[in-house]
Amino acid sequence: MKVADYLLQRLREWDVEHVFAYPGDGINGLLAAWGRANDRPRFIQARHEEMAAFQAVGYAKFSGRTGICAATSGPGAIHLLNGLYDAKLDHVPVVAIVGQTDRSAMGGSYQQEVDLLSLYKDVASDFCEMVTVPEQLPNVLDRALRIATARRAPTALIIPADVQELEYEAPAHVFKQVPSSLGIGHYAPVPSDDDLALAAEILNAGDKPAILIGQGARQARAEVEQVAELLGAGVAKALLGKDALPDTLPYVTGSIGLLGTRPSYEMMRDCDTLLVVGSSFPYTQFLPEFGQARAVQIDIEPALVGLRYPFELNLVGDAAETLRRLVPLLDGRTDGTWRDTIEQGTARWWEVMERRAEVPADPVNPEYVVHALDGLLPHDAIVAADSGSVANWYARHLRMRDGMRGSLSGTLATMGPGVPYAIGAKFAHPDRPAIALVGDGAMQMNGLAELLTAAKYYGEWSDPRLVVAVLNNGDLNQVTWEMRALQGAPQFEPSQSIPDVPYADVAALFGLGGERVEHPGDVAASWRRALAADRPYVIDFRTDPAVPPIPPHATWDQIKAAAQAVLRGDSDRAAVVRQGFKATVQEFLPGSGGKDRTVAAASAIDLAGLERALRAEVDAERTGSGNAVNGCRIAMGTLRRPRAMLKL
Repeated sequence: MKVADYLLQRLREWDVEHVFAYPGDGINGLLAAWGRANDRPRFIQARHEEMAAFQAVGYAKFSGRTGICAATSGPGAIHLLNGLYDAKLDHVPVVAIVGQTDRSAMGGSYQQEVDLLSLYKDVASDFCEMVTVPEQLPNVLDRALRIATARRAPTALIIPADVQELEYEAPAHVFKQVPSSLGIGHYAPVPSDDDLALAAEILNAGDKPAILIGQGARQARAEVEQVAELLGAGVAKALLGKDALPDTLPYVTGSIGLLGTRPSYEMMRDCDTLLVVGSSFPYTQFLPEFGQARAVQIDIEPALVGLRYPFELNLVGDAAETLRRLVPLLDGRTDGTWRDTIEQGTARWWEVMERRAEVPADPVNPEYVVHALDGLLPHDAIVAADSGSVANWYARHLRMRDGMRGSLSGTLATMGPGVPYAIGAKFAHPDRPAIALVGDGAMQMNGLAELLTAAKYYGEWSDPRLVVAVLNNGDLNQVTWEMRALQGAPQFEPSQSIPDVPYADVAALFGLGGERVEHPGDVAASWRRALAADRPYVIDFRTDPAVPPIPPHATWDQIKAAAQAVLRGDSDRAAVVRQGFKATVQEFLPGSGGKDRTVAAASAIDLAGLERALRAEVDAERTGSGNAVNGCRIAMGTLRRPRAMLKL
């Protein structure tokens, strides 16, 4: 038995079923061993090593198991890095197995020689080792798997090509050789009784409690619900915790942050008590003002407590076990006024989302694309979203229900994981439908190539449905809007404009299904056809880039900057004004008149007059007279008096 043979045997003993990888001569020894092992564990061939790493991350996120990826030395190992950083920042267990040049060539500036121990020092900081003798392998491999699982982090195992070909020898019962063993026991740390008592005292004292949960609360759903009921609290969700609690619960306010909802923002603005469970949500400005709320945090990782808010108490422990022990100490709340306010605000928000989705756009409103999917999602669907403006619509328009799963690149927010996440999900759950929501930028970056991976493997999935929805607006839209709102800069077309690609036609060339949708009336039917298809299916939605991803509470500085961008000659000036105000006004419309009436009212805004005012401001800016954003300020003022602008 060679070292490479033993490595695959040991992976099988750890119950590893899939390795997401791409071949290269730095792992030729492993590839030969795979052939001798009858492809066990399965070698899943991605089109690029970065995609292999993303597939391992998606597999780990949606299976709850450790993902494994492999690559050759030099460039292959380098390509893995972005996916491994995605795992590191989202706390996902992944093990990378990478090749290296022969030991005899190390230090000789040999072909594809890269100092991988230095290169991986940060991304695999929890554990990164190189195997130099056969006796070292079992301990290093076992530790890589065990540490990845225990610390929810990427680890790395580097094996030089010549070591892979050596005869395997087990570590002996001698000095300076290290034995090893399989497995890791389950454990659930809990805080001390004194800390739990103090937490209960803080939470019981508040009148307006709010709860924020993240992915660390996913296995504590019942306990979170119980605590929320006892406290009379609303529950907001960090983006990685979107599927931790169903959005069908009336007190779940949805996502928080720039991509979040207004009821989440308002709950944090007004609460006097905050409980954070399993989240390291980074944006302090969306949490209560300092000194406003007494706050308690629960997290299993000691290094992650106390980072985001001046918490009065930090509890280190497993979310479910900690909450379970906290429940008997909580007083049941009798006054439901605070909870009623939260539920009313949440119900109204979903009405606003429906109205925003119905706002006409040219050609299709991207909000409507995702909103239409919401009601059609199968009960066991797995949804992967890419980064970019599509993440806004995923965060706001999809309501996770019991049994559904969803994720994206949370902390790294990298482009490109949408399609490979969904492919990884299909290997984790081949009997469940997967949907990838991606922008055209991410699709061009790497999603197109990974359609080949879907085409290669979908025949093995018991449920072949993998739907890729491309929001095709010809623009790198999230950055365009960030430039407008944060820098006050108009769209820079050389960097932002991207070519139109017939994505559905490309899918057809690969033997997959697909169609292009250019009319709002065809959106729902296209979703139904895709979800009923007998193979992966690509829907190319032609969407309007002028539809703004409006934050739940846009500041005056953001409004002013966006207006200045328009006035300075944004190429999409008129459409930006039109769509921005039509979307914003939905929050100010009365909810009792019915959807058709309110949407019609929004369309009746005097947009032509607003555009004339803005054009006049452009002239004023050029001559140095007048306030360049006065027209926008006036327009925003009219939104506070919506009936003056609406022909109701």
